[in-house]
Amino acid sequence: MSKAETLLKIKENGIVAVIRGKDKEEALRFSKACIDGGVKILEITFTVPDAIGVLKSLHDKLDTDAVLGAGTVLDATTARFAIMNGARFVVSPAFDKEVAMLCNLYQVPYMPGCMTPTEIVEALKYGADVIKIFPGSAFGPSYFSAIHGPLPQANLMPTGGVSVDNVGEWIKNGAFAVGAGSALVKGSSEEIIERAKAFIKNIKEARNNG
Repeated sequence: MSKAETLLKIKENGIVAVIRGKDKEEALRFSKACIDGGVKILEITFTVPDAIGVLKSLHDKLDTDAVLGAGTVLDATTARFAIMNGARFVVSPAFDKEVAMLCNLYQVPYMPGCMTPTEIVEALKYGADVIKIFPGSAFGPSYFSAIHGPLPQANLMPTGGVSVDNVGEWIKNGAFAVGAGSALVKGSSEEIIERAKAFIKNIKEARNNG
């Protein structure tokens, strides 16, 4: 899958499920439930024990439409390790230029966490494809329309502070996609499936009515 194809799939689905878990089995259960509910972009965080094992298992077993990425990537070594094991995008809680250059080398989308216009501009200079506004709860959806005034070219994705109830507001204010962790990925598989369906429904409605 090319870099452009990966970005297109992320934008079309509109939501990245942030997968955390106490062990590999729980992370796999969470991932399968998200996919069953229609959320097919999965960020496997490196806080999960045996995150690489999760990536490999998902790559071998799950829906071929699913796009797997690596999250909580703090350094270039981890980024390369993830990419070599099937990660199609890389997400970090903060911008790191070495990770950015590594991702550019392998033509894999990089999504660093930023807060301020200065951080966003710095990440864009190094070719970051999507800027993860983190934590989104510190700003709110109106921040996106404000940032897009001087920086209309920036693809912005909130993570933290996104819920089923407010996801439409993020989309209407210009979010490229949204990231959802505990607001989506918690509880039983059935609960996750229903929340995933609700997220997808509200994203589609916001785009159609935006």
